[in-house]
Amino acid sequence: MQSNRFTFSAFSKFLFNESRWLLAVTLLLWMLFWSFSGTAESLRYRLDYTAKFLPDSRSVQMEIKLGKNADLVRWIRLRIDPEFHTGFKGRGSIERDGNYVRWMPDGAGASLSYNVAINHRRRSGRYDALFTDDWAVFRGDDLVPPARVRTAAFAQSRAKLHFEMPKGWSVATPYPKYRNGAFKVDHTERRFDRPTGWMVAGKIGVKRETIKGIDVAVAGPVGESVRRMDILALLNWNLPKLVDLIPGFPSRILLVSAGNPMWRGALSGPDSLYVHADRPLVSENGTSTFIHELMHVAMSARGEPGSDWLVEGLAEFYSLELLSRSGTITPKRYEKAHKQLANWGLEAGRLDVKRAHGAVTAKAVGVLRRVDAEIRRQTGNGASLDNVVRTLVSEGGKISLARVRAIAERVTGVPLKALGGEALGLAAKK
Repeated sequence: MQSNRFTFSAFSKFLFNESRWLLAVTLLLWMLFWSFSGTAESLRYRLDYTAKFLPDSRSVQMEIKLGKNADLVRWIRLRIDPEFHTGFKGRGSIERDGNYVRWMPDGAGASLSYNVAINHRRRSGRYDALFTDDWAVFRGDDLVPPARVRTAAFAQSRAKLHFEMPKGWSVATPYPKYRNGAFKVDHTERRFDRPTGWMVAGKIGVKRETIKGIDVAVAGPVGESVRRMDILALLNWNLPKLVDLIPGFPSRILLVSAGNPMWRGALSGPDSLYVHADRPLVSENGTSTFIHELMHVAMSARGEPGSDWLVEGLAEFYSLELLSRSGTITPKRYEKAHKQLANWGLEAGRLDVKRAHGAVTAKAVGVLRRVDAEIRRQTGNGASLDNVVRTLVSEGGKISLARVRAIAERVTGVPLKALGGEALGLAAKK
């Protein structure tokens, strides 16, 4: 009994001492947290972007203004297009050198303003950015071009985007909206936040839905025959399958659409995409422009020189694959679509062209289907091309044939014949 009483007493003492130790550690962690939070806050500078629409000139007057902790910013250098970005002025020093403008602000309240011409024609004569009497379709990248910033060590921006628009206009962006109407521009992978992605302003209609935890918005000008509900239906069927394929899909997505004289194609952007209002939800060949561009949004990747066929091929392969997995198309339609793409691909030459489209993309789909089949065969259906895609996305960086080969070999344990130079019609070094 004495032994038991001693054991219980010792155990109680241990618990008491342990509790004091845990309390001390907890207090220390809280102190470190609040200290770090205070330090982090002192390294954040306020950045306000204001876009003022000027209907008479079909342009936007942009202002970049620094607020709290502005002294953390040494200079901001913008890589401009002199044809579209003009009239730079503001508080602080402004230097112009060819396609670059360097702004050295002089503290809190310092601002830089300039004019942005919105309308931009492609070679086809149609527009991929347009400002009309009633609406404007453009990219955030048009408003604030790529920038290089010199700041104090570890400084980060806290940015908001404001709009000043004609009466009766509203705007849709890929960003969350504050109650005061401003948008939160926050890119966690960057220390300097600037607006990017597709946007539409004017007399617009917007339909919103939450699909598998993703905030989806489909927006377009009123009267432009934008099939907002049809598009949402397509996404309700297929976006969950895309999220299963690539779990890191953006938490918000904006789909912008408009009719003529906008370009009759589709283009992806960060957390957003543009598709012409006349594009079908599912094409006659069984693929989908919408799912193709969503794959680009999900992968957010470019190809190394000569590897664009992989980027476009993956997007097209999965535009068909996801339609099949969701039941949007039947197995019979799926096989017929692959056969049609294979026949079209016979018209292509080498895959490693600068820009892949048409027959080259169709040929790439056939290659990737053979790669998928070989991976499944080598792993007893334990893996597929899905595993390669997930690794490409998680690792980041540009896509290349060498990377795809290496990842596929890690998945299967052996080099894939379907990716050999002879099988692809490429030189062995490719």
